[in-house]
Amino acid sequence: MNLRNKKILITGATGGIGNSLIKKFSDLGSTIAASGTNEEKLNNLKKNYQNIVTEKFKLDEHDQIEKFIETVDKKLEGLDVVINNAGITLDNLGIRLTEDNWKKVLDINLTSTFLICKFAIKKMLKQKYGKIINITSIVGHTGNLGQSNYAASKAGIIAFSKSLAIEYAKKNININCVSPGFIKTDMTDKINDEFKKTLISKIPSGNLGTGEDVSNCVAFLASDMANYIQGETIHVNGGMYMA
Repeated sequence: MNLRNKKILITGATGGIGNSLIKKFSDLGSTIAASGTNEEKLNNLKKNYQNIVTEKFKLDEHDQIEKFIETVDKKLEGLDVVINNAGITLDNLGIRLTEDNWKKVLDINLTSTFLICKFAIKKMLKQKYGKIINITSIVGHTGNLGQSNYAASKAGIIAFSKSLAIEYAKKNININCVSPGFIKTDMTDKINDEFKKTLISKIPSGNLGTGEDVSNCVAFLASDMANYIQGETIHVNGGMYMA
């Protein structure tokens, strides 16, 4: 895969999967704009990797997203690939879920993805090339206890991505999704051992995935090897869900 000097925006860059994405694209020689809300972690990324710029940004500031994309485009001197990886969870059972927590999850996970895609595509149309990879979740296909808001946001990303893919396929812009299953991150490390055993028992491969499993798939979709893949969701889940 030749991704050397490709200009790539990664949101949610300071999380577990985000860190793996940064490492993967850095190893492949890309120029990266890493976005997140934790300034300390962003500074650490900048120290640890070459060819990286950072941009602290809160994705719920929807009226600033156009300016955010403009800033990233200027810092990178172009924008070839956008990876929408950022997301939040605010879990509760449906009847206990507040409207505010419903809206917060949809605003950050789905609406911000829409707006980033919208303004990034405008840049990509001018250069007649672009790749967008939206990170969804197995939960967007299967649902999950206490995660109706999160599941709705991730399912929405999948349908949204399919529609965009149809609209811009002829413009040499590829839009696809990667749907991780249960991935070993700081979040899953906090799960108690008994529940983790139960979880792993439902995964045919018998283990949690790694951030690298996800980043390998994303890198493939970002490369020219995936030029004829459009509007697809690739599942990275050890066989837990097979579409």
